[in-house]
Amino acid sequence: MKKKAKETMKDIKNKTKNFCKRVKEEHLIIEYCKNNVLFLTFVITCLINSTMLRFFTMNTIENYLAFKPILADVAILIIFGSFGYLLKPKNRFPYYLVLEIFFTFICMVNSIYYTFYTSFASASMLSLTQFIAPVGDAVVENVLQAKDLLYLIGPILLICVHVHLKKRKYYRRIELKKERKQHMLKTLITGGVLIVIFIITLSSLEIGRFAKQWNREYIVMRFGIYVYQFNDVFVSLQPKINSMFGYDKAKKEFTEYFEDKKEEPENEYTNIFEGKNVIVIHAESMQTVALNRSFNGIEVTPNLNRLSKEGIYFSNYYSQVSVGTSSDAELTFNTSLMPTKNGTAFVSYFDRKYVAMPALLKEKGYYTFSMHANNADFWNRRVMHQNLGIDKFYSKETYKVNKENTIGLGLSDKSFFEQSIEKMKKIKEKHDKFYGVLITLTNHTPFSSVDKYDPYEVNIKETVTNEEGVEEEVVYPYMEGTKLGNYFKSVHYADAALGEFLDALDKNGLLENTVFVLYGDHDGRLPKKDYERLFNYDKTTDSILDSSDPNYQEFDSYQYELNRKVPFIIWTKDQKFSKEITNVMGMYDAMPTLGNMLGIKNPYALGHDIFNIKDDNIVVFPNGNWMTNKIYYNSQKGEYLSLDGDAISEDYINEKNKYTEKLLSVSDNIIVFDLLNDDQAENDKKGS
Repeated sequence: MKKKAKETMKDIKNKTKNFCKRVKEEHLIIEYCKNNVLFLTFVITCLINSTMLRFFTMNTIENYLAFKPILADVAILIIFGSFGYLLKPKNRFPYYLVLEIFFTFICMVNSIYYTFYTSFASASMLSLTQFIAPVGDAVVENVLQAKDLLYLIGPILLICVHVHLKKRKYYRRIELKKERKQHMLKTLITGGVLIVIFIITLSSLEIGRFAKQWNREYIVMRFGIYVYQFNDVFVSLQPKINSMFGYDKAKKEFTEYFEDKKEEPENEYTNIFEGKNVIVIHAESMQTVALNRSFNGIEVTPNLNRLSKEGIYFSNYYSQVSVGTSSDAELTFNTSLMPTKNGTAFVSYFDRKYVAMPALLKEKGYYTFSMHANNADFWNRRVMHQNLGIDKFYSKETYKVNKENTIGLGLSDKSFFEQSIEKMKKIKEKHDKFYGVLITLTNHTPFSSVDKYDPYEVNIKETVTNEEGVEEEVVYPYMEGTKLGNYFKSVHYADAALGEFLDALDKNGLLENTVFVLYGDHDGRLPKKDYERLFNYDKTTDSILDSSDPNYQEFDSYQYELNRKVPFIIWTKDQKFSKEITNVMGMYDAMPTLGNMLGIKNPYALGHDIFNIKDDNIVVFPNGNWMTNKIYYNSQKGEYLSLDGDAISEDYINEKNKYTEKLLSVSDNIIVFDLLNDDQAENDKKGS
């Protein structure tokens, strides 16, 4: 037996040696390249595009040195390209051009998408294309970059190669049908072998995360963009399949999760606002970095600064939105659920039952309303607000919008608030108690339309004495001309509009017996380089300080994530709390915290009352990242930043990772399987 095995190994060795010798003597590689120029051009250009995408989006050494995604991308390209050999040489160019455009489109879309969402695109976004047109200018101005056009080099190069081959009469060569099939089969087998080799290199952790697809960056870094995109299509279809067949498993996990969850106890804030009116401001793109910041002695947000000092200010409050941005914020703030893994709840799952703050307050005799001077069907708000328990949605059709009062995407905040006051006066006359949400609009990307309405300057002005002894003003550009600078200008306008609104509320008696709540829906999605300029500006050279400078403040990817926090303020006219809560808090904690104050409870809340959980809280993000008071954990890299300087045990991280995965799974199941709807759940169970 051993002898036979030795002979077999020797035979394989000889054949390999002879093949290598033949390749060298007969120049087989050169000949192969000459006879497969179009195919190789397609594979190489698409591989360059996918590699460029990874390098442009994920700036880590691990990503730069990763071999697995290249292997996966090559395998996919070879498999797709192999079928071109079934066509005659003269008919192959159209096939490869279509494939080239298809794979280029994948790279371009993901490049643009990553700039705005810091994640990769999903097929489930196809259902949301109707909401892209209204913000198209914002995308072009604030998101589309020169690098996104580099991917077009692939199709252009393929066309150039085709023209060159046509001149050389490359396509006139004759290939028998049998030969074409053999070429296709050999190429297909090569791609299959590469896939097998790739699979062998995978760890169980990588396979597990691939199946769940929570963490898109992690998958692209290890599986490549093409494998990710094809898997995403399958995962996007899963909810439709699972909703028919996976009910029992989802219900079991849901039941066990909430059986183990302890009931929130009462605390010093329980029922303190019971029976009071509630006015909530959903502040578009309002970010904490703007608060308590000044330029030339003028505050960016004087009104928010005052509210934060007089009310209860949650200074480490983080948005948890996904692709649904503002609509995700509305969902999480009102229901204490996370955004869905695929699509958005407002569009894809609008017909589910939700336990929401407006609905619970309605049960206590409140009149509930929402106001937003945009199209009522944007993010499907017309339907979803009603589902959350809103009695009336005052949308764009109820406001007077013209050229004079329009800024950016629509009605200016000042005009919006002014017209809303009149509506709220009538509501107060008819109803004893009300809960109202006002969604602002002006402070929306690209933050470049408010200059003529509010000429706030974000430069540095100093008075110096010149050589003649005369005092003169010197101006340093600082944040002028940057996107972050434009953002501060936009926020200054939004804050001024808020100040006028508060004055109008007070004048009309609408602040009496009323709780005023404000939260930022998500961060401004601003470039990291602008933050580096903000914190490390050298006015003498109009540039950024060198990292060796003692005044240099490091601003890496972790600092960027930590700076994405948004304000959450609870304030009343007649009671000054003057309290800052510094414990980390997510948007899903808003409902349990505010609800306890209003005397309502959501038994299916995923968040916690921050006054009960305090420094033991954890904020889970839709991509699988999480943070506590101790650390910010990046699940893509499997790394963390210690926030207090202490070392963190592996057990602590494993425990929080399990909690994160469970919470994301339960939240998604609640929405996908409509688990809060007893009647629908019973029907689904019978159907499965």
